[in-house]
Amino acid sequence: MSNKVEKSADAAACRQSIITLSAAEARGFFLKPESYCSLDLPPYIRFDALIEATCKALNGKALSELSSSPRDYDDVNYTILNNKDGKYAWRPLQLIHPALYVSLVHQMTTDDGWQSLQKRFAEFSSNKRLQCLSLPVVSRSEEKDKAEQVTHWWHSVEQRSIELSLEYEYLIQTDITDCYGAIYTHSIAWALHTKPNAKNERTNKKLLGNIIDTYIQDMQHGQTNGIPQGSVLMDFIAELVLGLADLELTEKIDNAQIKDYCILRYRDDYRVFVNNPQDGEQIIKFLTEVMIGLGLKLNPGKTKASSDVVCSSIKSDKLDWMSRKNREKSLQKHLLIIHDHATQFPNAGSLVVALNDFHKRISRLKRILEEPMPMIAIVVDIAYRNPRTYAICAAVLSKLMSFLKTDNEKTVVAEKIKARFTKIPNTGYMQIWIQRVTLPIGKKISFEEPICKLVSGDTVSLWNTQWITSKTLKKAIATSVIDRAALDKLEPVIPANEVGLFITKNAEGYYA
Repeated sequence: MSNKVEKSADAAACRQSIITLSAAEARGFFLKPESYCSLDLPPYIRFDALIEATCKALNGKALSELSSSPRDYDDVNYTILNNKDGKYAWRPLQLIHPALYVSLVHQMTTDDGWQSLQKRFAEFSSNKRLQCLSLPVVSRSEEKDKAEQVTHWWHSVEQRSIELSLEYEYLIQTDITDCYGAIYTHSIAWALHTKPNAKNERTNKKLLGNIIDTYIQDMQHGQTNGIPQGSVLMDFIAELVLGLADLELTEKIDNAQIKDYCILRYRDDYRVFVNNPQDGEQIIKFLTEVMIGLGLKLNPGKTKASSDVVCSSIKSDKLDWMSRKNREKSLQKHLLIIHDHATQFPNAGSLVVALNDFHKRISRLKRILEEPMPMIAIVVDIAYRNPRTYAICAAVLSKLMSFLKTDNEKTVVAEKIKARFTKIPNTGYMQIWIQRVTLPIGKKISFEEPICKLVSGDTVSLWNTQWITSKTLKKAIATSVIDRAALDKLEPVIPANEVGLFITKNAEGYYA
């Protein structure tokens, strides 16, 4: 028992919740390049110099002193459209305009502003039976913040869910449909200041909730529906609104005098543990009502109940992969097993784990007995239908292509891979990774994605700066996000540290 407690304590010591940081520490955390952009990108795409230059240009000044109204302009943020299913569904991932991002971070992390946020989050967590487990965490280990966030999910959600089978007979799971895209920006002020106070102070431009609301509208042409997705800052702001939902849900449950329950929430995913299934149904009904009041709704297709708490605590794709996981001697058979798993569980987290294992297997090989082309075709098909795997598939492809005999063969294959993906609309994110694979072998292969054009040396503006009146700030926004030195050192075969989430831990069991 003591050994288990020690391990749990060691795990907790590896990370720290952002809400426990000082204002200055929180500011530093949000201004990290990996917090600004949570997308996995090749290492030559870097935002540290851009963020630093923007901070210096603002230098404590109000953004309004250096600009006109950004909401009057199109394309203020840089949007990368990421296909979700290899068909017609896609998700806009946004790199927020650096001036708006940095200025908003500064506003939220003043001493007074940060203290008000800390106080509100303390109120959100008052119900010990309803636990929010998705606040951003800061790594205190050699792992990246993102890796510690995923490890935190594994310990606090999956493993805790299994433990709760000792106390509860039933588990109901649900989530919110298109959460980020549906958040009503005015609800941010409701969450931070309470709805009555926010409505009474709706014209108060100094109210932090109104400031955040205004910035988000400025990012998206004045729209009040949805917040940009793709940064830790927006994850944190979403937690404000979901924290308000936690409070309102708690009030309804208390009024109904339901006491025998436990709820684990990770972002917009809910796990409701009960012993009486009628209590569970009542809680889901209350949650539905709360969401309607915030302009959100639960996803009926992902709402399910089970009396097998242990099995339901682990995602079905992960259970399936664990049962399949017997390494084949043949590389192609190994890939076909992964392909079949991808067919049954499209875009699942376990696919990243499976492909990561395959990448480790082939990384140390100097030659292979099998023909690489069929395996290249299999990997491309997996990536084509499973956008979550783009980065790791790019790494696998780079290794498989290294087994082709001539540079001409590699260039022809690179063109074929690019042509295959042109059949899917909105695959800017994949273009970035195809370019990473093809750069060392075919620098003349062109891509339409603006950030790819920057890599190729073209002059492209990622963000609209027409609304900025300060020459100094405009110059800062023009800071290159392409590290030419890293480009010059680029390896033809993508190494594990370019795409691997974890430095020391095995990703198995942790990937959410």
